[in-house]
Amino acid sequence: MISRSQGRSATAAIAYRVAERIEDRRTGLTFDYAKRSGVDHTETLAPDHALDWVFDRSELWNRVEEAETRKNSQVAREVRVALPAELTHAQRVELVRDFAQEQFVDRGMIADIALHAPGRDGDDRNHHAHILLTTRETGPEGFTTQHRHWNQVALTAGWPAA
Repeated sequence: MISRSQGRSATAAIAYRVAERIEDRRTGLTFDYAKRSGVDHTETLAPDHALDWVFDRSELWNRVEEAETRKNSQVAREVRVALPAELTHAQRVELVRDFAQEQFVDRGMIADIALHAPGRDGDDRNHHAHILLTTRETGPEGFTTQHRHWNQVALTAGWPAA
């Protein structure tokens, strides 16, 4: 979980994962990771009824932060996925996209995905993805209900072990 009680924010988390510059309207801080390398692909997936602004990454994660008012709010959830090195880049993108759609977006979450290449140092097979997820659904006016059942262990029962 990305939680304020741990001193974390969704805007900082996504800026780092996707290697972008994002300004946090709530705190006034700017998180600039635009010079960071190793991000192979980024994409936002959302339910069909989602409004257009969810595809603007800065707007999405700022609205996530603004929807939560408590100092210990859980603002987002992150899932890390190890990817087979034997697959091509296109196959890895499709695998993550399909997984995020089936496991998260079809349940009402917005999934912001970032595929990372292996680091310069270390195992050159370490292809992986970060999926940042909303904890609330979107409605005609923005974010609505926070779904605590999305935190249940039973939800993860169908996920492959990493």
